[in-house]
Amino acid sequence: MPKHVAIIMDGNGRWAKERGKERIYGHQYGVEAVRNTLKAAQEIGLEYLTLYTFSIENWNRPKEEVDALMELMVDAIVRETGDLMRNGVRVKMIGNQADLPEKVAVRLNELIRQTENNPGVTLVLALSYGARWEILEAARRLAADFRNGRLAAPEEFSEELFSNYLSTAGIPDPDLLIRTSGERRLSNFLLWQCAYTEFYFIDKFWPDFGKDDLYLAIHDFQQRERRFGKTGEQLK
Repeated sequence: MPKHVAIIMDGNGRWAKERGKERIYGHQYGVEAVRNTLKAAQEIGLEYLTLYTFSIENWNRPKEEVDALMELMVDAIVRETGDLMRNGVRVKMIGNQADLPEKVAVRLNELIRQTENNPGVTLVLALSYGARWEILEAARRLAADFRNGRLAAPEEFSEELFSNYLSTAGIPDPDLLIRTSGERRLSNFLLWQCAYTEFYFIDKFWPDFGKDDLYLAIHDFQQRERRFGKTGEQLK
């Protein structure tokens, strides 16, 4: 079993367009897909589920869509808090929280505080997130600590040390990354963390993604040989 599955939830807008609806209609149904996927993750014992919820680049979308997405985020947090607590889900966020509207940030921080001691699956929401932003911020913090004498010589810097400056510090790298909608790219998502992640692409739009799709993706993952630079003979 993978310990950590990350998902790029893609295709809400196109799903709505196929039905003659506004894009926000697809986002609303996307929330139901999140609920079903999280339930499936709990049932099979995943430890971490990371969802690419809103990228830094998404701020460039039409204001009406962005505003509706932020309202949908607040509504979802309020509506789902009870179930998250009952099911022991712990919520974390990665991304630039300073970009979020105050109402969203307040609700989100309260949810994170309420769930921080829950023992179940950790749901990581990537909000206003971009991997290049994350890596650059980590490099800035590392450089500042070195300048202030809190770090030793640059020759002693390591991958492990650098990883501790990322917003995913303390979270294992994804074993499996799923992207819906048929697109086959990372779109600035977890570039550092996905160095040895297995990818799984599915042609369904996100609102149509269900439990069975997660199970099939994990089954496909279980058939793969993860060599991490070694040969198959070495692993055997």
